[in-house]
Amino acid sequence: MNSLFLALIGVGMIAAGFAFYSKFLASRVFKLSDEYVTPAHTMEDGVDFVPTNKYVLWGHHFTSVAGAAPIIGPAVAIIWGWLPAFLWVTLGTVFFAGMHDFGALWASLRHRGQSIGTLSGRYIGTRGRNLFLVVIFLLLLMVNAAFATVISRLLVSTPTAVIPTWGAILVALCVGQAIYRFKWSLPVVSVVGVVALYSLMLLGERFPISLPETVWGIPANAVWILALFIYAFCASLLPVWVLLQPRDYINGLQLFIGLIILYASILITHPEVVAPAVNHNVPDGTPGMFPLLFVTVACGAISGFHGIVSSGTSSKQLDKETDARFVGYFGAVGEGLLALGTIIATSAGFKTLANWEEVYSEWSAGGVGAFISGGGSIINEGLGLPVSLAATVLATMAILFAATTMDSSVRLQRLVIEEIAQLLGFRVTGLVATIITVVLALLLTFSSGADGSGGMLLWPVFGTTNQLMAALSLSVMAVILIRLRRPSLPIVIPLVFVTVVSLGSAFILLGTLWQARNWLLLGIDAAIITATIWVIVEALVAIGRARNAPALVFDDQPSDPAPVA
Repeated sequence: MNSLFLALIGVGMIAAGFAFYSKFLASRVFKLSDEYVTPAHTMEDGVDFVPTNKYVLWGHHFTSVAGAAPIIGPAVAIIWGWLPAFLWVTLGTVFFAGMHDFGALWASLRHRGQSIGTLSGRYIGTRGRNLFLVVIFLLLLMVNAAFATVISRLLVSTPTAVIPTWGAILVALCVGQAIYRFKWSLPVVSVVGVVALYSLMLLGERFPISLPETVWGIPANAVWILALFIYAFCASLLPVWVLLQPRDYINGLQLFIGLIILYASILITHPEVVAPAVNHNVPDGTPGMFPLLFVTVACGAISGFHGIVSSGTSSKQLDKETDARFVGYFGAVGEGLLALGTIIATSAGFKTLANWEEVYSEWSAGGVGAFISGGGSIINEGLGLPVSLAATVLATMAILFAATTMDSSVRLQRLVIEEIAQLLGFRVTGLVATIITVVLALLLTFSSGADGSGGMLLWPVFGTTNQLMAALSLSVMAVILIRLRRPSLPIVIPLVFVTVVSLGSAFILLGTLWQARNWLLLGIDAAIITATIWVIVEALVAIGRARNAPALVFDDQPSDPAPVA
């Protein structure tokens, strides 16, 4: 199989999904209207609710949802062969991820920017909402701790990525001022920002920065973790336009250019795919492909975390409702293209099958390292970039994806804590909520020692929790559409599929944890399964009620953007 053929088919399928299926969703299912005044205008506060250019907001949304997961997941899952991962990424992007992200954004938009967890209380019930918020809280905690650990390890292993990683923050601050304070032309700001970021990569390649093994007795990766949480703390509290939004936008452009570089290299060299289409010779200890493929390749096909971002930050910044198609669906397209590029890099970036099998000698041996190695080789041959520079570009890409997801996740957890406090009848300031968020993440990260390995403690249950979260979000959207008397099958079919495979994976993991005597993760996994089943049952009851309830009507007047029955 030639990798060019694989790339053309995959990109063509995903592009067709945006051109046709997203248009169907926009006109027939969600019925977007420019007459509707969005919460960014009716509730504008200059901090969280800020009307934003759709291209800038797309950059925020794309980089917030992407993270390292669309690299890690496909790079691990390819151990079962490239074909299953390819099919799930392409079909998942078109019919699952795009619809899920778009739908969660629209649902929140029509309810004063409320999170999908809060909406569950309105459409499913109080008990369902409470359990829903518990799952969201745990998922965000996992993301905050795990991504800090992943980024710190990459900064230690790839010192050439240190300068561009931290320099991107300064670039973002300048971009925010240029767009909002000085009113510069967006194309000019974009070009200058991207040039600055790639210049930082060249600078990082020339001047790599490595910390000593210990700094005042603290391991190097722990120093980076502390620095990351200090940054995330500040980013969570600053107005979204000052740092978070411009950082995500300019990173989104840089990362998309990185994808263009990778795909251009594939176009030029079109290396042969050496990995098997379906691997019948998997290493000992590799679990069965079904249903684990569908939780291993989460981001890039469908991800519950995306619904939290869509309804947590993106919905509060949408200038016009019709922008939701570009921001939500096309944001998922960007992630699908990254996942597809990862599949090609890790299946065609090695010289021979023996080289590939050497890397994939055991279950979960793939990951960011395999992506950087395989993708760097393709870029080196295609564009002639030195291997070290190509590795720096891809490593920085992976770090910036993870970092923009982490800082958005900290902000999201701050908002969730504020919502939970409000539901309990008292008010928590943004500062206090952020302190709680960061302290909890740091406690988890360093729970296993000063090396920060505790950040990965809950990672084994991340995949199932993430997909179960997607099922819960889809259940809320299904109730809304049924109440509106609109087509619901585009939501219901993915809801049933994701629920079955994610619950199946969760039960398999439960058995694995029982055999390993890992009582902590066993208890957490059991609690998440129980909460999810409870919410799904409540959702099924709500769906039954919705069919007989009075039709829901959305009021498009700016004075009251909330729905009325």
